[in-house]
Amino acid sequence: MTTRCAIAGVGITPFGKNPEATVRTLAESAVKQAMQDAGIEAQQVDQVYFANAVAGLITGQEMIRGQAALRYTGLAGKPIINVENACASSSTAFYLAWNAVRSGQADVVLVVGSEKMTHEDKRVSFGAFATAVDLEEPTPAHVGTGSGSIFMDIYAEKTRKFMKASGATAADFARIVVKSRNAGATNPIAQFRKPTTVDEVLSSRMVSDPLTLPMCSSISDGAAALVLCSADAARRVGVAQPVWVAGSVLVSGTGDTTQPICAERASAAIYELSGIGPSDLHVVELHDATAPAELMHYENLSLCAPGTAIDLLRSGATDMGGRISVNPSGGLMSRGHPVGATGAAQLVELTYQLRGTAGARQRPAAKVALAENNGGQMGPDAAAAVATILHV
Repeated sequence: MTTRCAIAGVGITPFGKNPEATVRTLAESAVKQAMQDAGIEAQQVDQVYFANAVAGLITGQEMIRGQAALRYTGLAGKPIINVENACASSSTAFYLAWNAVRSGQADVVLVVGSEKMTHEDKRVSFGAFATAVDLEEPTPAHVGTGSGSIFMDIYAEKTRKFMKASGATAADFARIVVKSRNAGATNPIAQFRKPTTVDEVLSSRMVSDPLTLPMCSSISDGAAALVLCSADAARRVGVAQPVWVAGSVLVSGTGDTTQPICAERASAAIYELSGIGPSDLHVVELHDATAPAELMHYENLSLCAPGTAIDLLRSGATDMGGRISVNPSGGLMSRGHPVGATGAAQLVELTYQLRGTAGARQRPAAKVALAENNGGQMGPDAAAAVATILHV
């Protein structure tokens, strides 16, 4: 027998470059907001899943990241499980927390993703990213052809293949950035909030051909937190607007080019598990580490038929308030991408959308939402991907 699981409270910090912030101060802020939103105290929390990807490489804090970050939140002494899974760290933490609640192991669980990525030496930040690949495998020939970011080189190679197969152009990718910046302009915690134009995007500095700087997610600091609870606990606490978890799926990359990629497998699995299909979705937060990735994921997540991603974009259906609003938070490109906090941030945004409290970026009458978050690299595929469906 399984237990229904609800999101009872959420919290999120501003995303961006914050030299004064630490993993601890960011986590403390997000946790305080989430517990206040849920109307609970620290002593009511049964378990904590703490996600962080790069603190060991950026700050030197290893092994007890969650215990150190949450030391003064009142959660010290609780079971704190540290989760690291590249850019999918906090969505993985959410997956584990959901399983803890639905299995009856815990009534109230806290999910935290906190990341401090900025460093006075950018090479340290870029070097941290470069470890999220299989270092025992040969380096692909296209890595090192850009301006220093291994993942932008990887995405650029995927983009060139996508352009050949789909007929997509750099202007199509620029339109994604314009959409993303328009959304970011309405999100008070977004890193990039200034609208842009197609011409401005195309004339910007080239990072890795054909990706210009605005087409790439940036280095960010930030944290996000969610309180999950059982249906009984939601009633006991008096949660006014529970957002229900229809399911969450975690898959890993295989590196096998003959198999469907992570995003395809995770989304197919969550549709089957939840009984909710892509045509039922009202709003989606997906992993747009680059602008072309959003277009690719339209097809990977079955939001449209193969070969029709450009048509879906140009139709306006994925705009804010559209039939299937995609990345109304601004996504990784505009909201920001503090890697260990990104998955949780997607779920915070979807909670706002399903509560109807997203303000100018609200998709009207949103009832069903999907989050897709992937991370790391295994050959041509991501190393991990999580797909989660929420509903009211």
